[in-house]
Amino acid sequence: MIALTFPGQGSQAVGMGKALADQFAESRAVFEEVNDALGQDLSKIMWEGPEDELTLTSNAQPALMAVSLAALRAMETRGFAVTHAGYVAGHSLGEYSALAAARALSVSDTARLLRIRGEAMQAAVPVGVGAMAAIIGLEQTALEEICTSATQDSNACQIANDNGGGQLVISGHKEAVERAMAAATEAGAKRALPLPVSAPFHSALMQPAAERMAQALAEVDIKPTIVPLVCNVLADPISHPDDIAKRLVEQVTGRVRWEESVLYMAQNGVGTILEIGSGKVLTGLARRIERDLTGIAVGTPDDVMRALEALGLESSS
Repeated sequence: MIALTFPGQGSQAVGMGKALADQFAESRAVFEEVNDALGQDLSKIMWEGPEDELTLTSNAQPALMAVSLAALRAMETRGFAVTHAGYVAGHSLGEYSALAAARALSVSDTARLLRIRGEAMQAAVPVGVGAMAAIIGLEQTALEEICTSATQDSNACQIANDNGGGQLVISGHKEAVERAMAAATEAGAKRALPLPVSAPFHSALMQPAAERMAQALAEVDIKPTIVPLVCNVLADPISHPDDIAKRLVEQVTGRVRWEESVLYMAQNGVGTILEIGSGKVLTGLARRIERDLTGIAVGTPDDVMRALEALGLESSS
């Protein structure tokens, strides 16, 4: 069985998706649809930069989704169907890409939701108040205790991502995150690295953004998924529109349980994970989480053709 996964913020790069648009008309149509939905030539920023403009949360989120759906459309036109997959899953914003792939959301609605999400997350906390850090080589239970101890004087931090392979990410008030980093190092963490992010994502500080997303999601038509979504906050499959909206709101302040999500899929028959979109971050994580998984990254025309061949499907250009 295969599963489709979709990358999150940090996988963006200037030039991503251009080769897909140049080679495949159906991919080009996805980028045009996203541009129209946003009333902005986002493709120009994606393909020409500048990098700091692409990296803005409000641009990076819909841009990464656009690349994922453009790559998927190229596969679908050449014999692949999303229903060939047993599950879909996405890392943070990638969950929206997964939902668009599984036909729960239209591409246009997904682009608009991600623009709102990016702007709301950026606006939720003043620059410099929050922080995030990667903690490598420490058990989750130990880091949870450290975060609890580091929470002082209304300055709090929490585990934001369990990415697998010994990589955990913490998020919250800058002072609390710094205390937790120091304590993690003392407790034997191999590394404690501050992340170059503009806001403390997946923490309680994002509550204003969660409220904004609840409003935005109430205004769009969410359909049942055609393939179950293994969602970030549960690491379990969902497909009903009400569940989808609820979990997307919870995801803004909640933990991305990626390791558990990958293990769930592996334990339920998945042997191959396709990472659809820019970069190869999730492919690398999948192999570290479960060594028997095969990972295939699909972000370029050559990747599309190789993936179709690996899946034993007809392909033609």
